[in-house]
Amino acid sequence: MNDQPTAEALLRAVERFLERDVVPRLDGVPKFHARVAANVVAMVARELELEDAQLAGEWQRLGGLLREDAAFPDAREARRAGLLARNEELVRRIREGEGDAGPWRAALLEHLRLTVADKLAVARPPRQR
Repeated sequence: MNDQPTAEALLRAVERFLERDVVPRLDGVPKFHARVAANVVAMVARELELEDAQLAGEWQRLGGLLREDAAFPDAREARRAGLLARNEELVRRIREGEGDAGPWRAALLEHLRLTVADKLAVARPPRQR
């Protein structure tokens, strides 16, 4: 496996190529499709760039809410499986009414706000060029 260029760098190069070289040369539906393709490539690049930090933050916040201190897994699939299990437990507690009032509710709402912000950071539309 090569260290350079990274997957993120390759995706950014494709995004730049589409935006700078392809989109300006097209009109109508093909131009729209090329712009959509550039946006998809940019979203995948952002997900790769942000995923580790976002998963670690969610893991830590869920650990605090659920009073679990398990270490953050090294393997990506173990992280996802662990987060799924923690989120299932969070949902169970919400359904049981733990999030209805009190300090746990405030911590829950902050966790949800930060988790949604992380997801939006990946999906956000690019700035106008």
